Amino acid sequence: MKPYLLAECNWKYIKEASFHAAILPWGATEAHNYHLPYGTDIIEAEAIAAEAARIAWEKGSKIIVLPAIPFGVNTGQHDVTLDMNMNPSTQFVVLKDVIEVLNRQGIFKLIILNSHGGNDFKPMIRELGLGFPKMFISSCDWFKSLDQELFFENKDDHAGEMETSLMLHLRPDLVLPLSEAGDGKAKKFKFDAIKEGWAWAERQWTKVTKDTGVGDPRKATAEKGEKYFKAVTEKVAQYFIGVAQTDSNDYYE
Repeated sequence: MKPYLLAECNWKYIKEASFHAAILPWGATEAHNYHLPYGTDIIEAEAIAAEAARIAWEKGSKIIVLPAIPFGVNTGQHDVTLDMNMNPSTQFVVLKDVIEVLNRQGIFKLIILNSHGGNDFKPMIRELGLGFPKMFISSCDWFKSLDQELFFENKDDHAGEMETSLMLHLRPDLVLPLSEAGDGKAKKFKFDAIKEGWAWAERQWTKVTKDTGVGDPRKATAEKGEKYFKAVTEKVAQYFIGVAQTDSNDYYE
């Protein structure tokens, strides 16, 4: 039993335990090019949350990782077979229910470990923070925590070199040979405002990419994945530790 993973814990242990913060991994179920499994985002979220929590636990932070939410916002992929969509309004209700449990039981810190680019928890956190004033609610995108150029030759947006390397490290049994992967080429919007980042529109996935990937996976290796995993989990763990060990009246400097 890992005492920081709720799914592995039992009532005999939990009823006597106390925790500084809860972690909610949140992924998605969607196609990842031809070679990666639909559960890639879930597998990554669970593995990164567990390892970062282990590091935090061993440094004195009483972290509890909740079971991962497996569905994310996939509205732009409605025509990709079995890409499972959870609307933002549904995510809000799920998140509210989780927060109600934690708040009622005296765990006043929650970090959402986001593993899917289509998820955006900021508006939800604003509204839920108003309703639960004792709660510190945060989300973090592990895939934005480090500069990919330090580890990979090609930038990964979806199912490219970074994610493929991670999966070759975490679950090589679920990765098809890279010779079967698509090249991950993707079209971009024509509009300068969107290219420059000050305007936004949702991508219609099947109009953007032929293989559902956005990013070239063909130079991925398990060795790159292992190095990246270690660096990411160390950095995420530092955030877990910071939140867990900071007094609720002392968040600002």
